[in-house]
Amino acid sequence: MRSARLAAVLFLLTTACSFRLGNQEAFPDITAIPTAATPTAVAPATTVAPGPGAPLPTTTTTSTTRPPAVAGLLTFRGNATRTYYGQGPVPSSPAVLNRFPDQPMCMNSSEGSTTTEWCGTGWTGQPAVFERDGTTWLVFGAYDGAVHFLDAATGRRLLPDFQTGDLIKGSVTVDPDGYPLIYVGSRDNYFRVIAIDRPVATELWRLPADAVSPVLWNDDWDGAALVLDDYLFEGGENSQWHAVKLNRAYRADGLVAVRPELVFNAPGWDSELLGALGDYEVSIEGSLALHGTTLYFANSGGLVQGWDISGLKEGRAPTRTFRFWTGDDTDATVVVDDEGMLYVGTEWERHTERARQVGQILKLDPRRPDPLVWSIADQAVVPPQKAAGVWATPAIHRDLVIVPTNGGRLLGIDRRTGAVRWTKHLPGPLWQSPVVVDDVLLQGDCFGRLHAYDLANTAVDPPELWTISLGGCIESTPAVWKGRIYVGTRAGFVLTVGDR
Repeated sequence: MRSARLAAVLFLLTTACSFRLGNQEAFPDITAIPTAATPTAVAPATTVAPGPGAPLPTTTTTSTTRPPAVAGLLTFRGNATRTYYGQGPVPSSPAVLNRFPDQPMCMNSSEGSTTTEWCGTGWTGQPAVFERDGTTWLVFGAYDGAVHFLDAATGRRLLPDFQTGDLIKGSVTVDPDGYPLIYVGSRDNYFRVIAIDRPVATELWRLPADAVSPVLWNDDWDGAALVLDDYLFEGGENSQWHAVKLNRAYRADGLVAVRPELVFNAPGWDSELLGALGDYEVSIEGSLALHGTTLYFANSGGLVQGWDISGLKEGRAPTRTFRFWTGDDTDATVVVDDEGMLYVGTEWERHTERARQVGQILKLDPRRPDPLVWSIADQAVVPPQKAAGVWATPAIHRDLVIVPTNGGRLLGIDRRTGAVRWTKHLPGPLWQSPVVVDDVLLQGDCFGRLHAYDLANTAVDPPELWTISLGGCIESTPAVWKGRIYVGTRAGFVLTVGDR
């Protein structure tokens, strides 16, 4: 039965990569080419008028290096390479200034036949913080299934909560070009575009996880979308990645509008991967990263890949240009440095021979025939954990890469050589992705303590500057903005931390 199911999935792969041509679709066969999908023409992206006689505004984000039109931390890890952590200063004598809401944010959610209560915010759960009309907004999704819109200074609601049908695990994305739009996925099957220029946050569009075919594994949307040049890029636990032309505009009454077109989608797996794994757990749970014109991501089957999107605007289909198998579940977001090197954290769950050989913390050079530059193994399971490896997204700071592990190790690694310069031991699992602002490293642990370390000298073991107890396991990534830290915990709350 297992082999028959696998054969059926491999057959479906011949119709998996979809490019929209008007009302028709063309499907290349990627199963015969395990390292790259066959290019197929796509229709040039179209625009939609924002109102009678008014042209569509030109997007301001034409380069991944240009500052966004909106000041803030707008998506998970802040930019296209997932290497921006916020703006200082970082508090020096921190205290909890605000706790939201009054009662814990909780919801019962089911996976298969098991129903569990989830509280607070979790992996990745980084709040977005941004300036709009003279107010600093704080926007996040939580385990109560709602998107919350707060005044960051007071902790009060700016808009009523937007309720989805299930919990929200990932980080929201704020439109970088100034359109009053929020992009967010939920465990209820839908990825949404939400307008915030109305008295009530309003859904303008939704993408169901089953809108494409074939799909594998699940219908969650954990990754934070990238929005660049009016295109949205998002991977899903349906195991596909998607490119959407948003066609953002303003209506005649001044309210924002979108007319999205799903112009491309492709599976994050191929027949070679499924054959090596022997299972179908290949969901895309991290956020897509971009360097130059190449999108990078990994999946739960351990397949790290890059797709060239340079011709998308002209109607040319994205093509896969890079493929590397880690051997095990790779949910952490791929991070790209200024030279185009990839830093990848992978889990140790399947215990495959490939994962044993290549390790769990990797530096990859996509330009090399053998991309593996260096690697570090993390295969010792620390009870009561049942797995080892890395769930958190690595952080880059000058000549260091900083990686927390499921077992509670926090590693400072020489980016060039892969040598471990220092190790700290904290109560695990460490799922919070590290944040570094103004030479201060922030790392939460699962006893609910947020630690700050001095990274001014990257050659030494960083001394601890302070620690503060926040009352629940910290899985979510903190957002740092102008003297305050915003972070959620599994205790049910999002807290504002700053100097009094």
